[in-house]
Amino acid sequence: MRLVRYYGEVPQSLKGGVVALGNFDGLHLGHQAVIGEAVRLAHSGSVPAAVMTFEPHPRLFFKPDQEPFRLSPFRIKARLIEAMGVDYLYVQTFDKDFSQRSAENFVEEILVQGLNVSHVVVGFDYVFGRGRGGNVTLLHDMARKHNFGVTAVAEKRGSGVRYSSTNIRTFLKDGQPFEAAKLLGRYWEIEGRVEHGDQRGRFMGFPTANLPYADYLHPKRGVYAVRAGVDRGAETVWHDGVANFGTRPTFDKKDLLLEVHLFGVDVNLYQKHLRVALIEHLRPEQKFEGLEAIKAQIAKDCEAAKIVLKARGFAPGAAPYVAV
Repeated sequence: MRLVRYYGEVPQSLKGGVVALGNFDGLHLGHQAVIGEAVRLAHSGSVPAAVMTFEPHPRLFFKPDQEPFRLSPFRIKARLIEAMGVDYLYVQTFDKDFSQRSAENFVEEILVQGLNVSHVVVGFDYVFGRGRGGNVTLLHDMARKHNFGVTAVAEKRGSGVRYSSTNIRTFLKDGQPFEAAKLLGRYWEIEGRVEHGDQRGRFMGFPTANLPYADYLHPKRGVYAVRAGVDRGAETVWHDGVANFGTRPTFDKKDLLLEVHLFGVDVNLYQKHLRVALIEHLRPEQKFEGLEAIKAQIAKDCEAAKIVLKARGFAPGAAPYVAV
């Protein structure tokens, strides 16, 4: 998949394609339906399949001081989009100038002149342009004027719950990763580069890989059964494990950290890229009286996590993501 960051630099070979428009935070099943339809239409017309998304997320641009809310920072989103067979990803910088573009200008200057779209695919409730002044009706009107097609994908629901990033965020904050996974089509992941910790876990017999926490939504704090993917060259190898997300109150820490203990894995993961899928919330974070109390509880947490993970029946080895 090719990455393009300026609409004036789209090569001629990528113009004339079918473009899916949206923020696609989380790339849940509703988003996948939009992008999947764009890929289907592109293949049937033998033209490029493209996705246009926006960085930073418009919500973050307008309210930069709000608490973290993103389900999929750009690296994760790009990887998931590429796995859907998209030919190029156009990343539009969302800054002050762009936020002032009218809906009509966005269509004429970027979609028509810049990308020369043959077809646009959006969700049924897509809005765009200054003050969210554009909608699907306006897009249809301008498509007729500029001779391109428009498909608005109908609302999607799973078990009566709408596929939406808002609903997924609520489930994760409530400690319900399985309910979130039903809307995502996969378990929600946190990923990053493993950093050195204070080695307390290793001293207690439960070595951990430590991931600093920055750009993601904050799920419910506490202990989780997890699946962790370790990069092994071109593939990702998944392992069962248990993780704590929180501030480690026993040691009077304040920074948020994800500490991951992998079962039966005794290798140095420092500076390795690690993907951690939250499978089930086991208990809230708590403060202990001493190391022996922590060790006893971690042992219980490991056993509880093993029972959960065995019941879910994950296949061993490499996988593009952890499926529900």
